[in-house]
Parts: sequence; structure tokens; C-alpha cells
Amino acid sequence: MNTKRLALFGLVGLLLLALPGSALAQTYSFSLDREVVNVYWNADGTQSIDYLFTFTNDVGVSPIDFVDVGVPNSNYDLSSVTADVDGRALSDISPSQYVSPGVAVGLGGLAIPTGSSGNVHVVIGRVQRVIYPDTNDQNYASAVFAPTFFDSQFVHGSTSVSVMFHLPPGMKPEEPRYHIPENWPGSQEPQTGFDNQGRITYTWSSLQANGSTQYTFGASFPAQYVPADSIVRTSLLAALGTFLAALAPFAVCGGFVLFFVLIVALSAWSNSRRLQYLPPKISIEGHGIKRGLTAVEAAVVMQKPLDQALTMIMFAVLKKEAARVVTRQPLKLEVVQPIPEGLQPYERDFLQAFLLPSEREKQRALQELMVQLIKSVSEKMKGFSRNETVAYYEDIIKRAWTQVQTAETPEVKSQKFDEVMDWTMLDRDFGRRSQEVFHGMPVFVPMWWGRYDPGFGRGAPAPSPAAPASFGGGGKVSMPHLPGADFAASIANSTQTFSAGILGNVSAFTSKITDKTNPVPPPSRSSGGSFRGGGGGCACACACAGCACACAGGGR
Repeated sequence: MNTKRLALFGLVGLLLLALPGSALAQTYSFSLDREVVNVYWNADGTQSIDYLFTFTNDVGVSPIDFVDVGVPNSNYDLSSVTADVDGRALSDISPSQYVSPGVAVGLGGLAIPTGSSGNVHVVIGRVQRVIYPDTNDQNYASAVFAPTFFDSQFVHGSTSVSVMFHLPPGMKPEEPRYHIPENWPGSQEPQTGFDNQGRITYTWSSLQANGSTQYTFGASFPAQYVPADSIVRTSLLAALGTFLAALAPFAVCGGFVLFFVLIVALSAWSNSRRLQYLPPKISIEGHGIKRGLTAVEAAVVMQKPLDQALTMIMFAVLKKEAARVVTRQPLKLEVVQPIPEGLQPYERDFLQAFLLPSEREKQRALQELMVQLIKSVSEKMKGFSRNETVAYYEDIIKRAWTQVQTAETPEVKSQKFDEVMDWTMLDRDFGRRSQEVFHGMPVFVPMWWGRYDPGFGRGAPAPSPAAPASFGGGGKVSMPHLPGADFAASIANSTQTFSAGILGNVSAFTSKITDKTNPVPPPSRSSGGSFRGGGGGCACACACAGCACACAGGGR
């Protein structure tokens, strides 16, 4: 008697569907009314996945008696997997024969009959090797996940999908960064909060999703919160070898499988490479340090994320009284007319971009700005050592923080912070260190703050007036101040605000720049035609960092 199984759709599924015996699987027809996924990124670098599916089986079809659920990779602990139907525990849990890697959950006497609904709860308690390096920041780790999805010939209708990331414990709110989700019909920006363990959460929810589309979500966070040996570091050749080993049992497909694998591997390499916007020649070692760069130019040499560089330019024009923020979300700037003299070329181009009427025109202008800036920095770096130059500017960042930290009074500390802020913003830990420096004390806001905070002095609650402060000759000055935590959080969140309001998908924005400054070499003429794939499975294209897709595919 053939056992009918409900399974995910992917490459393995395509192969199995070609076999005559798999025709029986076509008796399945159901709706996935709800899919709730809690993904825990644990302190030991492992992952735990909690799925809750609500199925409604159609009338006149086979019962749902097995559910095959894919796991991110084969490094999972089968003994950690538990399951239940409507709260009643299941014991039939084994490696799936149809989803590789995956687990098969037998519903037994709790199978969902024709015309009925049921809640299937599956917990995969421990998966290893799911965190990868962040390709934008060597001190960050990347966590990317794509939930289980089902074959479109079996599932129909809309699905309420909710995916919640529980980030490693101990993290500060300003430290993690979310990735722009892929194929997602809901809000690109997740809801943030804390779970009952005090862990930071990112939640994406949509009522317009479906059960047959792969949605990919991701976040990056400081690598210090997980063990260094839990972060998977691999080369292109190693990744290609892993793919080939995994697909060896299906060698019957021969050339097709090899060709498919090469396409996937080269695509992953290309996506990662597109985030490296500096041309290769800048990394060829010269001699000596290139001094005299602005903080923004130093950001380019250090290959900081482009949204960070653009945020630094925004603060530069605000401090130079060339613009003011009208609204933060969405970000709108009012540019001083005529544009003041004495600005850097990239600052003038930045202001010109914000004079354009549409968001698309702004994006194109900002991309061209960055292309010209990268080319300019590349010219300035000719003959100089990039490594020595980066070390030089890292020392400037360190000394800038020292000036702020050693200031003896809140007034002087605020003044020093204002003077060196463009350099401290280059620090990968800018948000955390700002919070630490001003913890428990006021920040005396700089003169330009009113141009950054639209509510400052215009109806929003104003900063508290400071007590009169004495300076040298006995005169007294009264300056408004903000709580240090509020000030630091506002500055630290500015990059994310800029990205969400203007750039959209940072990876896509960066890739259009990289196409001009560090283009991928063209394929050889002997490479033949193109390949267009289809179907489900784990075909992750990570949005902005790493490429560790914790998704699942396969089945019949």
C-alpha cells in the first residue's frame, strides 16, 4: 500500500514527479490558512525552528497523514525534533525520504481527514552551521532564513504568514540590522520588540502571502554574540564541492545537475562580489599612507556600506547649513537655494539629487554620485597602500573616541562629540559606543540639531534647558539638552532610516554601482546559452550579507 505524503516542492520533487509511482501524490489538495514560524538564533551559534501550520483539507481528497518538512542543512539533531497535531503529541518522526535534508512527521491516527482542518506543530530544536560572515562588515554575522513552502499544485488560496526572528541574547537594540526580504508581499521593515527572554525580535507578517512561494528573510548582528567557530567560512570551491556531494545520488541527471550547480554557485559568488564596490586596482599594494582624505572618502577606502557613507554626507550638509530635514520617515530634505559655495563635490551632488522630484530619480542620482566618488578615491589612492591607509584612519577613529570619552563635563563631551562625529560614525560600533559615552548624562545639542530633528522647536516636546554653565570669564550660557540615550539612538538609527526611506534594497542599490566600478568579468564566448530555472526548493539569494539560507526544498 502506497503511503501518501505531503511534502515541499523543489529539485528533488521534480525528479520524483517524473516517476510513475509518484502519481498518487496528486490526490492532495488543501489550503494553508496559517503559517507561523519562530526562528531562534541561539547564543551557541545554533538555530531552533518552531513551525505552526494550519491546514484545511479539501473535500474528496486523501487525508493529510504525513508532512515532510525541510531543514536548512544536514547538520540537525533528529532527537531534538518534536511534533503534535492540535496539541496531541506525535512519535513518528524520522529522516524524510522525499525532502533532503528534511524530517518526515507521521500523523498516524491524527491525520487530517477530507474536508477538515488541523494544526500541525513541528519544532526542530537544533541546527548547526547556519550563520555566515556578513559580506558588508567583517565584524558582523549574517543570519538568513527562508521558511518551508509547498507545491503550488497541492496548495491553493492565500496564507497568513508570520516569521519572527529571535536574535542572540545580550544584544543592544541599535546593534542588529534587518535585511530587505525577498518576494515578500508585506512590509519590508519588520516590527521590532523583545521576547519573554529579553531577546530582540524582528517580525514580518502578511495576510497576502501564500503557501507556495519562497520568502527569504535575514538579519545581521555583531559576530561577538556567537562563538567564532560557529560562523561558517567557506570558499567558492568548497561550496561547489558541497553542492556536488549532496547531489551525487542524482547523477542520473548528469550534465543537467552539474550545469544547474554551476549556475547556482556562480550566481552566489556574483551576488557576494557585487557588494565589493571598490575596483581591484585599489587593493594592489603601493607604499605609504594616503593622508588628507575626508571621513566620507575614508569610508570608501574602508569599504563601508554605501548607505552609511550617504548618511555621513547627509550630516555633513546639515552641519554646513546647506539643507534641513523636513520629515524623517519618509526622508525629505529642504535644500538651501542657491546651493552654498565651499562644499565637497559629492556634497553638491547629494543636494542636487534631493532637488529631483521622484524617488527613482533620486536613487539614480545618488548611484551616480557614489560612482564618481569611488572613482575619485581610486585616483587619490594610486601608489599608496590601502592596508596602511585603512590602519591610519582606524587610528583616527580611535583617537576621536578618546577625545570624547576623556572630556570631563557633559558640555565639553558634547562639544568634542560634535567636532569628531564624522570620524566616530566610521566606527562599526558607533551606536553602542555612543550609548555608552552618554549613558546617564545629558547631551548638549549642537547648533545644527534643529536642521536634523524636524520637531525641534516646532511643536514637538523640546529638549530640557540646561542649568546655566560657567565658562572661563564668568559669563553664563544656557544650552538645551537631550537625554544621552535618546540622542545616541537617534544618530545611530539614521543610517537605517536613510536606507529604508531613499535607497530601498541596499544590495540592489550597491550592485548597480558595482556594475560600473567593479564589474563582474564577462563570460567567455564558449559559455553557450542561458539557463532559466523554475520550481521551488532552496534557491536563496541573500539580500545584503552572507549567503547562509536556512530554507528547505524537495519533495513530491
